[in-house]
Amino acid sequence: MKIIPFLLLAALTVTPQVISADEPAAKPLAAALRQAVPDKLVVLSFDDAVSDHATFVAPLLKKFGFGASFYVCEFPPDFATNKQQYMTWEQIKSLHTMGFEVGNHTGHHRAVNGLNEAQLKEELEYIEKRCAENDIPRPTTFCYPGYATSAAALPVLQERGYLFGRAGFERTYRPAVDDPLLLPGFNAHGDTQDAFQKAVAQAKDGQITVLIYHGVPEYTHPWVNTPPDTFTAEMQYLADNKFTVIAVRDLDKYVDPLKARELLKK
Repeated sequence: MKIIPFLLLAALTVTPQVISADEPAAKPLAAALRQAVPDKLVVLSFDDAVSDHATFVAPLLKKFGFGASFYVCEFPPDFATNKQQYMTWEQIKSLHTMGFEVGNHTGHHRAVNGLNEAQLKEELEYIEKRCAENDIPRPTTFCYPGYATSAAALPVLQERGYLFGRAGFERTYRPAVDDPLLLPGFNAHGDTQDAFQKAVAQAKDGQITVLIYHGVPEYTHPWVNTPPDTFTAEMQYLADNKFTVIAVRDLDKYVDPLKARELLKK
């Protein structure tokens, strides 16, 4: 029996919970900005702890001087055994040692809209403890598995000290109106640069492009594969065109996430 890929299914069925600048209820968060957002600001994020994040992606990004966030989980059912697909914790630690952000993707890639408060806390704590065991700083940013968001997850994330949460939504992040715990991002995987080029062209006028990648290449989930040659060409494009490329945690340079969330409550 053919199983519908979880990531694809979640992306198709989850209703994005995000503030829209076009809605009358949207609250301006400009007072939370620390400084003006420059054009050509791009955030790189990588999901699921794929092995080539350590062996190929991180060394390439280091060469270009780029920042990036790697969102790790122990992806079931074979994180511990399939080391062609998934990193070891030693490799995950190497990402931190190289200066990249290691973020929380839940312990076992569980969609937060199917978890109660206690279950979500358990999933968050699992990665926090694994990071502590491996001398990796406690994560301060989160990535929603399958892009499935939940309003009930937001106070849990904030209570545990998470400043930014990356979802999907296929649009730019607008710090002046978007909840920092519901960051929109663009899927950039694929054999061509089409999605990548469309996404990075929108990094202007106060908007930030957050790119989402999985395996480069992806050995187990081909629907989110990016060929290494394509990825290399995309990173070269960012370098040649003088984009500023950062990790999710580095958004703190431009926006105060705690102040933004306070403004949202008023």
